[in-house]
Amino acid sequence: MRIDWNHYDPGSHFDELLAAPGQPRPAARGLTQYLRSLSDADLAARKAAAELAIVEMGITFTVYSEGQNIDRAWPFDIIPRVIPATEWTQVERGLRQRLTALNHFIDDIYGDQNIIRDKVFPAEVLAQSKNFRPQCVGVRPAYGVWAHICGSDLVRAADGTMYVLEDNLRVPSGVSYMLENRVVMKRVFPELFEAQTILPVDAYPTQLFDTLAAISPRPLDYPQVAVLTPGIYNSAYFEHAFLAQRMGAELVEGSDLTVGDDDCVYMHTIRGLQRVDVIYRRVDDLFLDPDVFNPDSQLGVPGLMRAWHKGTVALANAPGAGVADDKVVYAYVPDMIRYYLGEDAIIPNVPTFLCHEPKALDHVLANLDKLVVKPANESGGYGLLIGPHASRKERAEFAARLKADPRNYIAQPTLDLSTVPTLCDGRLEPRHVDLRPFVLQADRTNVTAGGLTRVALRKGSLVVNSSQGGGSKDTWIVAEADG
Repeated sequence: MRIDWNHYDPGSHFDELLAAPGQPRPAARGLTQYLRSLSDADLAARKAAAELAIVEMGITFTVYSEGQNIDRAWPFDIIPRVIPATEWTQVERGLRQRLTALNHFIDDIYGDQNIIRDKVFPAEVLAQSKNFRPQCVGVRPAYGVWAHICGSDLVRAADGTMYVLEDNLRVPSGVSYMLENRVVMKRVFPELFEAQTILPVDAYPTQLFDTLAAISPRPLDYPQVAVLTPGIYNSAYFEHAFLAQRMGAELVEGSDLTVGDDDCVYMHTIRGLQRVDVIYRRVDDLFLDPDVFNPDSQLGVPGLMRAWHKGTVALANAPGAGVADDKVVYAYVPDMIRYYLGEDAIIPNVPTFLCHEPKALDHVLANLDKLVVKPANESGGYGLLIGPHASRKERAEFAARLKADPRNYIAQPTLDLSTVPTLCDGRLEPRHVDLRPFVLQADRTNVTAGGLTRVALRKGSLVVNSSQGGGSKDTWIVAEADG
């Protein structure tokens, strides 16, 4: 039996490939026509080929909730998401605008704090920020950029509007899977890449290296770049090793580095100590330097913050950048864009209730069964309440948490996330998705063509996080004439 798109019904959701049963969107026309030519056996064979490629390539991911830190094969669905190139041009502009404003904000917060003085951003929100680092006040990183790598999560609502759901500015992960998804798709469906203009993503490692090189304290030399990982037991270790290898950078742990009496950072090598110029750190702030942050940290490097203050080494993302990776701060990004850039936000925020505001808190408590409540500084989909799917007991427990610490929570309406056809038990069914594009910023800004599409593999589920059983898809930015 072959795929009959007339029998694929996404219901009231916005489907990324089909406008209605049997009606592919213009940019997805080529893909849907091709898939219609495949038999069930053909599709199953392509799926098996993709799964084998993932195992052969060693693309793995760790789910801590399984009780042991055991790697498992990366969950991947072979039906890609398609976005028209004309729409992506606008999204890309919006992402550039957003990260530029966020970096202005971070630089201002650790500098003169004009945005607070002008009453655009509340002082009390900053005062209770868990990711504001007083140790960073007065530092001026190159170009005024603190967040060099950003992954902003986008979602599309039922009316087709794309929203920013959150900004990940500490150690955003997932880009390696975006790159590997494309490699797998080219193995499984090579003919589709010959027939259509699908924007490439493989320049990312070069762009990442160029971004890091641009902030080197020794701009006249070829910089020594290192990726600092917590080690093999970290859930994102695959990505750390992948990016280091693709950039030609060294993959190091804290014990591989030392800070000399000259306040420079050196790497232990078989040829002796070698100076390091830029560290792409995948270690959280509080574990970076036991002399300054957590004294028990075995992951960081004693003296690293001193070297950063002296300007002998660059850190990406800069310590303290996480002050903007706070879901309460997220609500103020449109105000930041107006304040720093004099523009309206190109990509809107999801409407957000700030629970530290008494009226908003009353509304949230009265409507917990309709809202999604999120802690301000968690990631990976942990610690949130999806009101419509929660039990009465769970909502009561969350109400108590909100009353005890309202600053730590926001609430948003439950969006009817868009869907993409997904291969489930041999047939195509709609599954909800989001999208994480990656933005690089230093002396210039680069945005990936598309990003990592994450998919909720369980029917009706809105939880797309890979750490909670979600999967992924390749994302194609396609000219409509090629669709």
